Amino acid sequence: MDGFPCRLKEYLDRFARIERREERIDALIDLSERFRPVPERIARRPYEKKDRVPGCESEVYVWAEDLEDGALRFHFAVENPQGISAKALAVILDEGLSGEPPETIAAVSPDIVYTIFDRELSMGKSLGLMGVVHMAVSLARRRAVLKEKRTRSPSSVPEPSEGAEEKPVAER
Repeated sequence: MDGFPCRLKEYLDRFARIERREERIDALIDLSERFRPVPERIARRPYEKKDRVPGCESEVYVWAEDLEDGALRFHFAVENPQGISAKALAVILDEGLSGEPPETIAAVSPDIVYTIFDRELSMGKSLGLMGVVHMAVSLARRRAVLKEKRTRSPSSVPEPSEGAEEKPVAER
């Protein structure tokens, strides 16, 4: 599992070592209890449809916040109160990817879902969870492209006009 951000790699290594189904379930439940929903400074209900993960049964929404150092911080909403797997994955992605540069996050594969949850997931659930990872990675890829464009041509990036209202840095 080389090439993953260090904190994400720690999670993947931990779950790769779990052999008993009950132990995996307990670990995922423990993680899901640490889930914290998106702060209101990033997004408020009703959330925009463009932020929703397509095909995810737990109604997951994903946002990426730009940090001052160029890294990203992820925020999630899981609207299904029974979405334990989605909440656990949101905690792993937040703790495993937040603080990393977009270029690093962009290289993460949605297949990490199989390491975390094993292969016992239903097709619908695995597609939904992979969709959550895919959406986070897609947000990072967009940021990486924007960052590269700014690096190549700094004069082409418009400066905010004086007196303009500042908007939150999270993608909406």
